[in-house]
Amino acid sequence: MTTGKVRVRFAPSPTGPLHIGGVRTALYNYLFAKKHGGDFILRIEDTDQARFVEGAEDYIVESLNWCNIPFDEGPEKPGDAGPYRQSERKNLYREYADKLIASGNAYYAFDTSDELEHHRNDHESKGKTFIYNWHNRQKLKNSLSLSKTEIDQKIKAGEPYVIRFKSPEAETLHLKDEIRGEMTVESQVLDDKVLFKSDGMPTYHLANIVDDHLMKITHVIRGEEWLPSLALHVLLYRAFDWETPKFAHLPLILKPQGKGKLSKRDGDKMGFPVFPLEWKDQKTGETFSGYREEGYFPETIANMLALLGWNEGGGSEKENYSLAELVEAFSLEHVSKGGSKFDPEKTRWFQHHYMQEANEEKLAEDLDQILKQKDLSFSKSYLQKVIGLLKERASFVSDFWEMGSYFFKAPENYDEKAAKKAWKAETPGIIDDMIRILEGTEDFSTSNVQEKVKSWITSEGIGFGKVMQPFRLSLVGAMQGPDVFEIASTIGKEETISRLKNAQERLK
Repeated sequence: MTTGKVRVRFAPSPTGPLHIGGVRTALYNYLFAKKHGGDFILRIEDTDQARFVEGAEDYIVESLNWCNIPFDEGPEKPGDAGPYRQSERKNLYREYADKLIASGNAYYAFDTSDELEHHRNDHESKGKTFIYNWHNRQKLKNSLSLSKTEIDQKIKAGEPYVIRFKSPEAETLHLKDEIRGEMTVESQVLDDKVLFKSDGMPTYHLANIVDDHLMKITHVIRGEEWLPSLALHVLLYRAFDWETPKFAHLPLILKPQGKGKLSKRDGDKMGFPVFPLEWKDQKTGETFSGYREEGYFPETIANMLALLGWNEGGGSEKENYSLAELVEAFSLEHVSKGGSKFDPEKTRWFQHHYMQEANEEKLAEDLDQILKQKDLSFSKSYLQKVIGLLKERASFVSDFWEMGSYFFKAPENYDEKAAKKAWKAETPGIIDDMIRILEGTEDFSTSNVQEKVKSWITSEGIGFGKVMQPFRLSLVGAMQGPDVFEIASTIGKEETISRLKNAQERLK
């Protein structure tokens, strides 16, 4: 279906946490929908009850919301095309399977698992591969080879059966993918896929097509692992005499090193998350890290994922995009055919960029949460001032504590190497004089403290390093941090003098 309002869907299975490859699929669907003024739909494909994981659906919804790519329709957000969980739609699918049987596009198959296994083993012993399709279906146990009486008897007796699609015998299928272009598939290599299982549940192939049609999906944007199913899906649309949506199959996200698809193990081995949010496995007790809990901004993840397989084209070297800019620039024409290597360092680079753009009031709130866990409390204005001094070198909110803990508590230890270099025999006398200068300084602004101390150094003819190195060591505990006068002005007169006295006592 390619006319009317653009409607796309993201259709994950609730079998565990949402991999960032899935987040990227959702993101591309969202960007495409918003670019064309369309709808982005979340559908939960939970027909495989054996693999269903409690809490996975909530995790998917929370992940999309955290990444700022909320759906327009979905569970708990109904539109006209619900319900949005396949398990709540299962009564629909049998009707459509029966329509395919009635039109001659599908058939009942009564072969047992043991019988099919016997055929597979027999073919393997002869160096062949067993495919259930046009070349052998008349010889197998199904409604194409059995009489109507036999079929009716088997169904009446409650004999288990599946419903299979009847793929064409000899046809060249011409398929089109919005990313990969024109493709051809010979129908004789296709197997007759099971559409309806003996347990009364549809397979992915049937449910997917029926749902996409009923939900008026115009563009199916999904991972390239579904490319082998494209021929069957196009044939199903034809069998139902429905208009086919446009298809786009996205490239894989590849490992940072070596070959193959990015996996959880790569993240474990190299120390980076592959999930948007932290996930606790109820069965194993394992906890897997998430980008949110590691301190990344949602803007970082959206920007990083957008460029893993897409670029604006036209020679553009732009790398930093807000979500609104991504919506404006996104097109399927510029999605790459080949996979993209995941780069953890590039993700940190994006994070640093978004830290520089982050709202300092919001950062102060997040920093306050970290400090509260350490039983420390400061005013919001104080935290914003500290953030302003440290932000340039920071990438995460936690960096403000790790790089600048001295803004919140006096140093308890002093860097040994720095102390040997900075603290000489004459240092205590210099510090005494400095304390007197500071005690007489009423205006403790950065510029005024700097002017007072530098004037004193110049008038006394003391070497600059002999004052500034022990001054920094006393306030920070190490030779690091922003301008030392900024530090002194920020922590205040009383605390500055207290730290100078403390250093004198500790570094005798």
